[in-house]
Amino acid sequence: MYVIVDIETTGGNMKNGKITEIAIYRYDGQQVVDEFVSLVNPESYIPPFITSLTGITNEMVESAPPFYQIAKDIVEICKGAVFVAHNAAFDYNFIKEEFRNLGYSFEMPTICTVKLARQLLPGHASYSLGKICPELGIGNEARHRAAGDALATVKLFEILLDKNNGLINPEDPYKTFSADGLHHQMSVEQIKALPAQTGVYYMHNEQGELIYIGKSKNIRSRIITHLGNPRTKKGIEMKQNAADISCFITGSELVALLKESEEIKLEKPRYNRAQRRSKSKIGLYHYTDRNGYLRLTLKPNSGVDIPSATFDTIQEGRERLFQWIEEYELCQQLCGLYDGKHGCFQYQLKTCKGACVGEESDLNYNRRVQALLQKLSYGHSNLVILDKGRNDSEMAVVVVENGRYLGWGFIGEDACIESPEQFKDHITFCHDNGDTRSIISNYIRQKKYKKLIPY
Repeated sequence: MYVIVDIETTGGNMKNGKITEIAIYRYDGQQVVDEFVSLVNPESYIPPFITSLTGITNEMVESAPPFYQIAKDIVEICKGAVFVAHNAAFDYNFIKEEFRNLGYSFEMPTICTVKLARQLLPGHASYSLGKICPELGIGNEARHRAAGDALATVKLFEILLDKNNGLINPEDPYKTFSADGLHHQMSVEQIKALPAQTGVYYMHNEQGELIYIGKSKNIRSRIITHLGNPRTKKGIEMKQNAADISCFITGSELVALLKESEEIKLEKPRYNRAQRRSKSKIGLYHYTDRNGYLRLTLKPNSGVDIPSATFDTIQEGRERLFQWIEEYELCQQLCGLYDGKHGCFQYQLKTCKGACVGEESDLNYNRRVQALLQKLSYGHSNLVILDKGRNDSEMAVVVVENGRYLGWGFIGEDACIESPEQFKDHITFCHDNGDTRSIISNYIRQKKYKKLIPY
């Protein structure tokens, strides 16, 4: 099993650069069986030169998850595989350094397709991805973006496997799967019978209790990863205690992510400790004061009201809020970052329009606050997201109303829907929280959906 990886960064080396985008395709030697693609908030500035090269702007990554929030997904999709990349040392060492900063040792065997191509495909003037791919008939419409380059590397690796003269050893995933340590009620045959489809899976112990909930674009492949040859204490315990596995096919990755998140919080399985609660402790909230001005404030997450944005620390929130104040020409005092009776500091410098002293109307000021709040939400107050269903005759539906996530469901491809309101008749109502906002926002930003319907 292989994971074919590409990253984009802020530039420099692993010590002074940060990852801005990552794409990982899990490949079994025949086809891609799972994938993970995400922009990454580097929590640092992207230089203009890098933006001109990749097209990734500071604004694009502003609401993207920082690396620590996607670290679990990366570990899971990479588990038990060989790390493959074009110029593998670059991608591998950047990722390894990000994990080192989190106190985690990321270790994988690696294959570099640059080195391999030189051995198996001699005679090319250049072995850079941009030069060798066109010569081999491999297209790439998203050059210098993680998904585009990673998919091109998948195609290149397929050619290298065909030319393989023993330098690569592709393995049947079951060949290295060890039944040793499996619970006596679990068998390799049961695992082989699991669907290779997108959905949520549930591991149960001997008493029928839920011990783990996960999601995958290929449930069978992910379970093989979990129970194959675990090396951590948690992994070994899961393998020993998993007496049964059930699953719920969603077709839609978005529905799988939302269902997984909700059920982990509800059921609190033993081995989902890290996902039981949100790591973000500080929220950005808004309210209208007695003069009609929209005010922003940073405060600890209450778990009741839904924040417009979340942060790990108050300092992180203040830094981000100062950036938004500058970008949207907001008032420091009305954002809770300046105390004073005679206007904010920026007003004294003549760079604030004077909302803090009543010189700018609430109507004009609030327009800019609303623009920021809309950017931090889903882009629309009311929308329906249509996505892949469980089969060709249906679609998945996710509904957002008044800026809040309502729930998900399925409808037939030929369903007669005359108004967006009717979509609500087909959904299971769910809880809106910071995690669902992050999941939906990321999915929309990556344009993974089939159709987006604002209303």
